[in-house]
Amino acid sequence: MAAFTDTLLAALRTLRANKLRSTLTLLGIVIGVVAVVAMAATIEGLRRKISSDLAQLGSGVFQVQKQPAGGFGGGDRAKYEKRKDFTLRDVELLQTRCGSCLQVGGETWDVERDVVANGHAIQTMVMTVGATAAFFDNNGYALAAGRFFTEGEALGGVNVVVLGADVADLLFPGESAIGGTVRVHGHRFRVIATMARRGEQLGGSLDNLVVMPITAFMPIYGTRRSLNITIQARDPDRIGRTQDEVVALLRRARGVPPEADNDFEMFSNASMQETFENITGIIAAASIGICAIALLIGGIGVMNIMLVSVTERTSEIGVRRALGARRRRILAQFVVEAVMLTSIGGLLGVVLGASLAQLIHVLVEIPTYVPAWAVVLSMASAGGVGLIFGIYPAYRASRLDPVEAMRRE
Repeated sequence: MAAFTDTLLAALRTLRANKLRSTLTLLGIVIGVVAVVAMAATIEGLRRKISSDLAQLGSGVFQVQKQPAGGFGGGDRAKYEKRKDFTLRDVELLQTRCGSCLQVGGETWDVERDVVANGHAIQTMVMTVGATAAFFDNNGYALAAGRFFTEGEALGGVNVVVLGADVADLLFPGESAIGGTVRVHGHRFRVIATMARRGEQLGGSLDNLVVMPITAFMPIYGTRRSLNITIQARDPDRIGRTQDEVVALLRRARGVPPEADNDFEMFSNASMQETFENITGIIAAASIGICAIALLIGGIGVMNIMLVSVTERTSEIGVRRALGARRRRILAQFVVEAVMLTSIGGLLGVVLGASLAQLIHVLVEIPTYVPAWAVVLSMASAGGVGLIFGIYPAYRASRLDPVEAMRRE
């Protein structure tokens, strides 16, 4: 134990005596570790945020729509455009024929600047949603005040609206919005409810919206649009059975041949989560590969500096060998110097990486969280680089002949 302590102290003295060289050697290691920690913190923060957002919608909710999420893709644009639109007739079909469906709702949306009430106008884009009554429960919205519109109002074209928390605050500052009148795209609507605040999801506000009956929405924004159909399974644990039943009913209604693929898309929280995990997994693997290259370059730098150090300290090594220091003691000192140097670089990299992650959170408003595995991996990798790339210089130092070493003074 005493010998190890002496070796450790000797290595530390050497590093302190060569501050500039030690600092330059650290840079490659620090850069690699900073990249690993910042990348891992950003991905983990996003993963937790998205998991939390999706959990708010419940595990038993899924959606059917005409085209893939995010719009048309590449050369398949024409194929998706030719698909049949989903209409209220499809919503009614599932409501009446799907036994394992608890709730079925249809919804569509647009963006609007022309939203005014009591002389207050919203200066930014507002999401206007046309929906059936199931929209609120299926999408996890709760009441703050008032009541949601009924299915009869949704299908009867009644001019009533439900306001998101942000819209209510802007149009009716410091007062109740219930019973008030708003003008949306030049049309008058009576406010019957405001929704409880939800915050953000996937980078967008869930409170910057106005929800109206779907049959009031269509005359304003056009009837030639495909609805998204949101379904809540009666038994969330058997959502797969509900999805199979929905697929069978829709294929039959849309006249899809038995051998043909579905002419619609289906998404669930689980499938979106899986897709996100796959994407972030690929990004993480690529990032770790790039960081590994940075650590490799840093390791080569460590080896070169240690070889220079061995050359400069040849006479010192010769004197120590002449005074009885064993080869393994010399070997241990140089290996410890290399590992200590890279470990310090790893520690600095972790601190700077965590600081960079926090800066990203503040400037870009992306959630970040430094996972324990990133810290452990970074420190282990840094120490491993020092061990691997420090062995050869240490071996060279330990094999020096004492007489020849002292003669080089």
